[in-house]
Amino acid sequence: MRVERARYFLAAVEAGSLRGAATRCGISQPALGQQIDLLEEELDVVLLTRGRLGVRPTQAGQDLLKPMARLVAAQDSLRWAAAESGGAYRGRVAIGAVPALAEMVIANVVGRLRVRHPDLRFTVTETSSAAIEAAVSAGDLDLGIATMPSTPPDTSIKRTVLFQAPIGAVVPLDHLLADRDSIRWSDLETWPIVTMREGTVMWERLQADISNPQVVVQAMSARSVKLMIAQGAGIGILTSFDTSSDVPGLRWIRLRDTPSVQICLVQRRDTQPSPSALTVRRLITERAAELLESAVSDR
Repeated sequence: MRVERARYFLAAVEAGSLRGAATRCGISQPALGQQIDLLEEELDVVLLTRGRLGVRPTQAGQDLLKPMARLVAAQDSLRWAAAESGGAYRGRVAIGAVPALAEMVIANVVGRLRVRHPDLRFTVTETSSAAIEAAVSAGDLDLGIATMPSTPPDTSIKRTVLFQAPIGAVVPLDHLLADRDSIRWSDLETWPIVTMREGTVMWERLQADISNPQVVVQAMSARSVKLMIAQGAGIGILTSFDTSSDVPGLRWIRLRDTPSVQICLVQRRDTQPSPSALTVRRLITERAAELLESAVSDR
């Protein structure tokens, strides 16, 4: 039995729907459903009850939840053990990240690599989410961490959701909107907008939710967006994790009529990562879990 099918089943139960599980696992919904069908054929049991409101495990599926979770955990332990074996950290890993995530996630990972695995060599490239996915698909990058676009992934890559971040507006403390607890896209229609450049997820969301937005700056990084806002260029559109205190005098206000941005790990679907890449991937997921825990504790 392919362990990946057990992962898909567990994801479906946790998400409560095939669509939600497919998003988490970074594959299409039909592909995930097909893999669960094959798992049911292999085990000769019906694992899920499907309905208009989603999916739920049958009694047989409920009975197999813990054994399958142990199976998945055993595979992960085996992979980590292989990665910890002699010579595992002498390879080279190419990592791609959008600028904000390079700052929040990859910089921390690089520090841990230097301390824990000094013989592992790596390169880090800052670029857009679309460019990261294209480079992973072409084999130029081993791993990428990006914001998830609305378009489905190329069939050669897999997206795995790490955490989510709400979208909001960034304004100076003396701005007319600064005392709001939350706002809507319609509140921004008459204001000049500072945002990330065309081709980014932020740009995609802005164009989808405001008709003919008054974009005055297309920036390359979240810091550039904040610097422009601080100088009075306009209102910024950024996710919550882009609101570090390196530019004082600004306030982030949540947009309540738009879904959060999903932060995902991007890797090739048809190749097994090297032990070194597995090591980097583990550190990325560790850092993502820390950020998620910190965000929850701050609420």
